[in-house]
Amino acid sequence: MQRDFCAPGGYADRAGLDIAPLRAITANIKRLLDAARSASVMVIFTREGHLPDLSDCSEEKLARSKKTGAEIGAMGPLGRLLVRGEKGQGIIDELTPRSEELAIDKPGYSAFQHTALAMLLAQKNIRQLIITGVTTEVCVHSTLRDAVDRGFRCVTVSDACASAYPHLHKAAMEMIAVEGGIFGEVWDTAATLRYLS
Repeated sequence: MQRDFCAPGGYADRAGLDIAPLRAITANIKRLLDAARSASVMVIFTREGHLPDLSDCSEEKLARSKKTGAEIGAMGPLGRLLVRGEKGQGIIDELTPRSEELAIDKPGYSAFQHTALAMLLAQKNIRQLIITGVTTEVCVHSTLRDAVDRGFRCVTVSDACASAYPHLHKAAMEMIAVEGGIFGEVWDTAATLRYLS
């Protein structure tokens, strides 16, 4: 839930995506965040972003971003697009992480690739993940699939994830449930809140 994806002038907005659906889930995520904190559930934020010299951004990813009109590293109203430490790379104000909560920077779409996430979860003996965020068909699904391959039990919260393309969000949710839940379970916010309480 970074400004680059959910705020005017950020990467998604500059790429021509409709950010309204991406912002619309903020209230549900805030409710889940408050419940997780009350239940002493470990909260981890992830932020897609690259080193200032873009040495961790593949040529292919950079070329794709140029085609959208939102070149990674280009200057925008929120700083350089998808660059670590810039205002746009930060989490939106409504969901600001607490000082004790982890914020993992990732150069790609999965929160596990080229990060310490797997090690951090192993240290805490965490085997179940509740996943929210944007965009459903890219970062959410990439992280989910990676987690399932690593043996985690996963719950994806359908109305706390979003895409600029509603048909892709719907398809991504349907994919999770095939073959008896090949990618885990799909719950809504109300069910997840009941679980957390």
